[in-house]
Amino acid sequence: MKTENYFETIKCEDYEIHNLIYHSNRISNTVALNINLQDYIYPTSNKLLKCKVIYNNEGVLDVQFTSYEKRDIKTFKIIFDDKIEYSKKSIDRNNINKLFNRKDNCDEIIIVKNGIVHDTSIANIAILYEGIWITSKSCLLKGTTRARYINNNLLTEKDITIEMLKKASKIALMNAMIDFDEMTNYSLYF
Repeated sequence: MKTENYFETIKCEDYEIHNLIYHSNRISNTVALNINLQDYIYPTSNKLLKCKVIYNNEGVLDVQFTSYEKRDIKTFKIIFDDKIEYSKKSIDRNNINKLFNRKDNCDEIIIVKNGIVHDTSIANIAILYEGIWITSKSCLLKGTTRARYINNNLLTEKDITIEMLKKASKIALMNAMIDFDEMTNYSLYF
């Protein structure tokens, strides 16, 4: 049986490693190992770096650093897929990549599963709806930034419908590299 490989994307800037406890918790939940990531991550410069830690149920396999530049995202293609699964941050992103390839001329996709807004191809999503920031209980991957914002009572979990998404006054994308990136100037395409 083939061993599945997973990865964590960790923000490093000014030699600081961000939110390690949340990444360690996800590794523990994914492969039931308590890995001290601090033993493996040594940022190579003070610039904004994306650290990719590749691991499996035997331990850390590789640590890679690349410079990071945030993508400019203004347009979203709504993609419906009731079968998509991605509850663990697997190296195998083929199913997500297939959905992303259906974005037409948009910058990014928003994945809708069983009528509920789940995630984009690279981030969890939140909406400002009736004055409250909410994120779907039903997400594909429980992201580390999402978990941090929920734990700090800055986000409420409530499944987001298409109608709620359309009526939102703002949306935010959340991942380890961009944190909680609020957007007011965006377009949705169906």
